[in-house]
Amino acid sequence: MTAGIGDETGRAGAGDWRAAMTAGIGDETGRAGAGDWRAALARLDAAAVPHVLVTVLETHGSTPREAGAKMVVAEDTQAGSIGGGQLEYAASETARRLLAEGAATPTTEKLMLGADREQCCGGAVTLLYEPMAQAIGTLALFGAGHVGRALVRTLDGSGVRVLWIDERDDALTPPLPGRATPVHTYAPAAYVAELPAGAQSLVMTHSHARDYKVLAALLARPELPAPGLIGSKTKWARFRKQLLADGLPEPRVAAVTCPIGLPGIPGKRPQEIAVAAAADLLRRFHAAGDSAPAEDSVAEDGAARPEAHRTGEAAK
Repeated sequence: MTAGIGDETGRAGAGDWRAAMTAGIGDETGRAGAGDWRAALARLDAAAVPHVLVTVLETHGSTPREAGAKMVVAEDTQAGSIGGGQLEYAASETARRLLAEGAATPTTEKLMLGADREQCCGGAVTLLYEPMAQAIGTLALFGAGHVGRALVRTLDGSGVRVLWIDERDDALTPPLPGRATPVHTYAPAAYVAELPAGAQSLVMTHSHARDYKVLAALLARPELPAPGLIGSKTKWARFRKQLLADGLPEPRVAAVTCPIGLPGIPGKRPQEIAVAAAADLLRRFHAAGDSAPAEDSVAEDGAARPEAHRTGEAAK
């Protein structure tokens, strides 16, 4: 990454790839230069930021750029150029649509450069769109306390898409750590209905009552993996009893992970909990990607793991 960019620890920060793409890039007019897409591509890939490489694959007649011209498009920035004007605008829109759709396979598009595009070249181009660094999975993180913030920082650059949900007005105000998408809602449990199928989830709100409502809503959606809950064995025993009394299926309840994270790591500091939780999440995402079931992290009767007693109660 670019020298001098990062936080006080020297770690690449959440916004460094945006700064790196814009700082020192371009010609004397300020327009993105022809070669800058290579540096942008490397930086975006290193930061695990989803992006699309757009290449002029083929040209016919008069066109603003030659075959082989490239640009890189991310959600809110881009680098390089395939000729400017309406051609580049249309290509950028297509690239961002592919990002929004989570597309993972290359696709081509042929564009005519006529009056309807306000281009007087009169030729035609075929563009190749190559989506890159798509997320390996989605995490719904309920709660923006100390552990939540530490977890978002830890997952930054990992390829995990984080939906960060909190109801408090001041909990998700900038600057935020990492690249999570903030979701401010006064009804976190209701937001569960909007989560994509297959999304992992961790519950660590500022309220035990809120934790319970969110956890029950997550368990009521069988197409979601069983969630993780921050807390002690005592908290989980109370929640488990109430969930079963409220009619949630016993197998679903038994699959809840509490305490969260890989077993055998007994630390209670926010960063220790975050590291253990991030490692377990990556294991689960990669196991799902390999079509191999992740090992259960709780006993068959749903009891909390005895190896680690990470409560996080004071930290979250």
